[in-house]
Amino acid sequence: MEPIDIGLIVSGGMLVLVVLGMRVAFAAATAGMVGLIWIFWAKFGYEPDRFGKAVTVAVKTAGQVPHSKVASQALSLIPTFILIGYLAYYAGLTKALFEAAKKWLAWVPGGLAVSTVFATAGFAAVSGASVATSAVFARIAIPEMQAIGYDKRFAAGVVAAGGTLASLIPPSAILVIYAIIVEQDVGKLLLAGFIPGMFSALIYGLLIIGMALTIKGFGPAVSGFTWKERFQSLPPALPIVIVVMTIIFFVYNPFGGDAWGTPTEGGAIGAFVVFLMALYQGMRWSELKDALLETAKLSVMIFTIIWGVLVYVRFLGFAQLPNAFSDWITSLDMAPMLILICILLAYAVLGMFMDAIGMLLLTLPVVYPAVMALNGGEAVSAAESTFGMSGPMCAIWFGILVVKMAEFCLITPPIGLNCFVVAGVRDDLTVQDVFKGVTPFFLADAATIALLVAFPMIVLWLPMQV
Repeated sequence: MEPIDIGLIVSGGMLVLVVLGMRVAFAAATAGMVGLIWIFWAKFGYEPDRFGKAVTVAVKTAGQVPHSKVASQALSLIPTFILIGYLAYYAGLTKALFEAAKKWLAWVPGGLAVSTVFATAGFAAVSGASVATSAVFARIAIPEMQAIGYDKRFAAGVVAAGGTLASLIPPSAILVIYAIIVEQDVGKLLLAGFIPGMFSALIYGLLIIGMALTIKGFGPAVSGFTWKERFQSLPPALPIVIVVMTIIFFVYNPFGGDAWGTPTEGGAIGAFVVFLMALYQGMRWSELKDALLETAKLSVMIFTIIWGVLVYVRFLGFAQLPNAFSDWITSLDMAPMLILICILLAYAVLGMFMDAIGMLLLTLPVVYPAVMALNGGEAVSAAESTFGMSGPMCAIWFGILVVKMAEFCLITPPIGLNCFVVAGVRDDLTVQDVFKGVTPFFLADAATIALLVAFPMIVLWLPMQV
């Protein structure tokens, strides 16, 4: 049996394990180990006395992967970004941000929901974790929306959808993971996520305003805030801006010249700045302990997925599946843009059964080379490319597209993680309630993805400036 046939069989078995409920990390690691043993045993001629040797070689091959990849300095960004979010919550910055957004935006139709969306976008700028963003605003925003007459399901949907913005707006843990997998510049990818992230927030806000204008009794506006109250709400929210500017100035040096440091160092400095702010706000030891524990739990979950999937990725290399898939994609008698759209639709389907990080880790080693081949290769110039952009720019554009699809998957039933988090925080909500509440946001996400595909400069303009 050829290695590629083994690859297809083992990959199909892994998908079955995931559908049956096994965690992605363990399903991928199991499939990767079984696949490596099978490939080496086939190489040795399926001799019974060679099976033990095949197991030994497979274990040695897989055992080198987790440490060599996870020891990458760039991955240390993930815990620091997550820690920033939890410390900001315990410093009271999230409540101040929501109050400022409410006083400035609540007067529009559906204003409190619009305020929630933009407050989550602001919090996403200091938190790299969608789950943390959803959990925080489920406690803050949902009660206020219910108090003025919002349907609790829609209020929960606003928070769950708003939480997904943390996947794009830097700092973003998923963008860091994408950059590591495809070996692209972390800084440029983080920068590329800013405009699409804010663009997504704007589309969400317009959707809510449109619903409030067309549905009677939906999302009443909140008035009565004076200009004095509005301006007084800004200073308490100012620390969020300080943290964001600290990271951006340190990593990108907008004054020109070389950057002052790496994204990893920027994340660490951002976490330290938020820590000082939290201490100033009177954060207690128990709150600091909770922030550290929550950061550790979420970081361990992400790293465990990475470890398991990397074993599977090593198996894919021996099975030669990425090259075979790339050759097959480029041989199709279809327009490259249509193929790209089909790939994005496939991500939407996969997202119904897998979590966002696991989905990207499992698919990118196969899909990314195919997309780059469609564009003409990683070294192609913009003039010679299919999509009208150079290889590095195509990698950034595709990265934002797939991370946006990962956002979409965070609210897609039956696995939508943000929906489970919101339901877990609120005793008065079921997961079914939250899934019903996020339904309108599927249309908003579809419109955003279509615009990002049609107008790549929405993604590429900012990273092209550095």
